[in-house]
Amino acid sequence: MFWTATLVTLLVTYFILTRLFIIVEFREEVIQERLGKFKKNLKPGFHFLVPFVDRPAYSREMREQVLDVPSQTCITKDNIEVAVDGLVYIKVMDAYKASYGISNYQAAAINLAQTTMRSEIGKITLDDTFSEREMMNENIVREIDKAADPWGIKVLRYEIKNIRPSNEIVDTMEKQMEAEREKRAEIVHSEGFRQARINESEGEQQSQVLVSEASRQKRINEAQGKAKEIEMVATATAQGIQRIAEAMQKPGGDLAVKTKLVEQYIDEFGKIIAQSKISVLPTETANLKTFFEGVSTISDHTKDNGGDQ
Repeated sequence: MFWTATLVTLLVTYFILTRLFIIVEFREEVIQERLGKFKKNLKPGFHFLVPFVDRPAYSREMREQVLDVPSQTCITKDNIEVAVDGLVYIKVMDAYKASYGISNYQAAAINLAQTTMRSEIGKITLDDTFSEREMMNENIVREIDKAADPWGIKVLRYEIKNIRPSNEIVDTMEKQMEAEREKRAEIVHSEGFRQARINESEGEQQSQVLVSEASRQKRINEAQGKAKEIEMVATATAQGIQRIAEAMQKPGGDLAVKTKLVEQYIDEFGKIIAQSKISVLPTETANLKTFFEGVSTISDHTKDNGGDQ
């Protein structure tokens, strides 16, 4: 009996003590009710309660909460089914409203996020769903936050996790992407072939230009060489003629020139007679060289005698 009474006493004491005070953690707020009516919000710390009169009715998490929005089927503006899921970030701003304004604010926020997401997906096409995520997130946050204000809930942000079209649409998109890749590959190949042809034609054109330039320069060089050669021959001939003229102006120069011309004539004529099979003139004519040599000697001798006299 003693142990039974002791045990009962301990249980009663524990029950009274747990009803007598409460410790509220730093991350939460507790709604205190007295005789079934709202009394006050219990902030973090140690609080006393009147046993059998006061009770902690609700405990609300005051930190930011992440709620997983389940995947749902939505219809885009171009009548294509897509499965969309996401995450919604909320925070309890007023524990009183979150306790008495709605029975389950988390479930309400999730359902409202799904409803708003369906509405936003229906406003855009499938192609835009992949590029307009940021806009959709902002619109969803704005609409949910407006509806959740009476619940004392603040919607901080919404993030779309996945947008998955149906299998038939995925197959169609893959075929379309494959066709687009093949098209781009053909375009790149044709562009490369065209550029190669252009490069070849330009190279051939440049080669022909270089060949023509080289040929032109060669002709110019040859012409300049011939001109230089003619100029040098003409200069030499002019100098020779000038010297002959100067020699002719000296005493006896005229006779010496004539004698030289006759000598060259007879030499050339003798060569022609020696090589030719046809006799144009008697071969004795070639012996005239001896005669003129004698004449030249006699003339020089006469002039020397005259000079001595």
